[in-house]
Amino acid sequence: MDGFYIVTSLLKIVGVIFLVILPMVSYAVYAERRVSALIQDRLGPNRVGPAGLFQPIADAAKFIFKEDFTPATVNTFYYWLAPCLAMVPAIITIAVVPFGSTLFGVPMVIADINVGILYVFAIASLGVYGIVLAGWASNSKYPFLGGIRSSSQMISYELSLGLAVIPIFLIVGNLRLTSVVQYQIEHGWIIAPFVGDWTNLGKWLLAVPMLISFFVFVIAVFAETNRLPFDLPEAEQELAGGYHTEYSSMKFALFFLGEYAAMITGSAIVVTLFFGGWHLPGIPDGSHGWIFGLINIAVFFAKVAAFLFFFMWVRWTLPRFRYDQLMRLGWLFFFEIALVNIFIVAGILAFIR
Repeated sequence: MDGFYIVTSLLKIVGVIFLVILPMVSYAVYAERRVSALIQDRLGPNRVGPAGLFQPIADAAKFIFKEDFTPATVNTFYYWLAPCLAMVPAIITIAVVPFGSTLFGVPMVIADINVGILYVFAIASLGVYGIVLAGWASNSKYPFLGGIRSSSQMISYELSLGLAVIPIFLIVGNLRLTSVVQYQIEHGWIIAPFVGDWTNLGKWLLAVPMLISFFVFVIAVFAETNRLPFDLPEAEQELAGGYHTEYSSMKFALFFLGEYAAMITGSAIVVTLFFGGWHLPGIPDGSHGWIFGLINIAVFFAKVAAFLFFFMWVRWTLPRFRYDQLMRLGWLFFFEIALVNIFIVAGILAFIR
């Protein structure tokens, strides 16, 4: 039994990380260039392959063969370590996310631990160390400012991120992400009371607080992933690229891919917590046959892709905040809103139970 568990876990790791997430990261860059081109009424990548579909492969080849230059003044060990620290946490976080029901009787989650959301926060917050180390080890002014900005931003919005999910776990009564998905299958999606069995008054009373949790969580995810309008750590117009100014070749590529991996992971967490994970009304789970197991996986990644489009749409629509506006928003608005929302949900639950 232990051998079967090890083999299936390895197969899930290889399948999810190397066959799904990494290609998805590469083609998320292509998709962003296409989306931005549509928004700005231009063509986007269209030279390499049909419709430019081989552009990510060409970009990867360019990064691999480009000269890997290390400035003489950097702290070499930490300078080399920083890109790895930026990329790895985003990949590791996906381990606890249920990306499907079952396939041939095997649960489609790499590690179904009973503190899933705490694991997500613990590992995801390590990504900032890569940015801070990059800023410090580069021994340059602009990267250092980018690193300081990123650490301040992470501390400010990590609080809102954590507080926003507490109402969900008050309702579900469990920190396991598979339990959150199962609850939504039985009672309706957290963000959509009209999906599933949300027939009593209490569930509709919770709809508004859950919507507040969703908005606070999503905006905090934008801030945690350093995406516009929260991309102050790299702000090209102010900091010439911020923390990765002194990087080139594959080290720069790791920062670039780490951002998109964090976007995919953040989208997967939002889908799991608020949009029912792999569930779609009317479609049974994998216990009814392997074909339904594959459909569940496809549904999950389709939801993630839709949310990635939302990330890209926001980036090419909204301007960047000033830094004082960013900090004010995190500390004077989102923190208080998320905190009050917990008490509102607790009061409603005490009333309906």
